[in-house]
Amino acid sequence: MQFTRFTDYSLRVLMYLGERLDHLVTIREVAEIHGISENHLMKIVNKLATCGYIETVRGKGGGMRLARQAEMINLGDVVRDTEENMAIAECFEAGASSCTLLPTCILKSILIEARKNFLATLDLYRLSDLIPPPSGR
Repeated sequence: MQFTRFTDYSLRVLMYLGERLDHLVTIREVAEIHGISENHLMKIVNKLATCGYIETVRGKGGGMRLARQAEMINLGDVVRDTEENMAIAECFEAGASSCTLLPTCILKSILIEARKNFLATLDLYRLSDLIPPPSGR
């Protein structure tokens, strides 16, 4: 399974903000550090704000910061909120599958279990688990 860039960048934004609790961070700052388009990053920031992970401050001197403590941000939730399509095989997409094995295929149930376990593992971790302690920076 591979995350979309949207989810990958969402996690990067959250980690970056989690390491910089002492000031507001700008989209430009994150875009430059990670080599991400500011336009793409604006969409990500909007989604993260809508989901309640970050808060944004508009205007001169504005920026963004975590909306809650890193210990309160579950990685599984972030992935569920940012991945538009968790279909890991064609047969997961309603009405779009051309697989001739589908009526009797056992693989789909195994993949469903694998996806469930993948997300369950992410559910064990918080954003704080991804942020090095101050001495490690």
